[in-house]
Amino acid sequence: MISIDPTPTLTIQRTTTTNIVTMKLAIISALVASAAAFAPNAQPAAQTALNAESDRRAFLGAAAAFGAAAVPMAANAKVDYEGIGLLGGGAQIDLNNANVRAYLRLQGMYPGAAGKIVTHGPYKSVADVYSIPGLTAGEKEVIKKYESKFVVTAPSPEYVIDRINNGLYR
Repeated sequence: MISIDPTPTLTIQRTTTTNIVTMKLAIISALVASAAAFAPNAQPAAQTALNAESDRRAFLGAAAAFGAAAVPMAANAKVDYEGIGLLGGGAQIDLNNANVRAYLRLQGMYPGAAGKIVTHGPYKSVADVYSIPGLTAGEKEVIKKYESKFVVTAPSPEYVIDRINNGLYR
């Protein structure tokens, strides 16, 4: 005889509620622990201006360190790439850095010839494209048709990694 639990959702809700409560308690305890780190130690009854100044400096130093640790570091992204127009948005396409989707606007290039171009780089000149293994006569004709639109620049690691798949899906 097979028995089925009549309240599986109740069990899932209890588990989820328990996890949420546990996470909230962990957050609260972390906050209390960090606040306790800034609490003043027991001081002698007589406090001089020099002691107050050093306490203030210690507090501000600890607060600055905590604030610096809480702020995430900025990524070292290359924002001003001089060849941005060559990645597919301009009149010319960079064979070493442009994404496969840059060839969509060139009739007959995508997906066959474009796929072979992006997978067989880097190129020293535009003429190097004709030596891609497995390139058909039709693909060579299409490449020859658009050869004036192609340029070759030094491969940039920021863009070479996304040449085949830039994460855009339809």
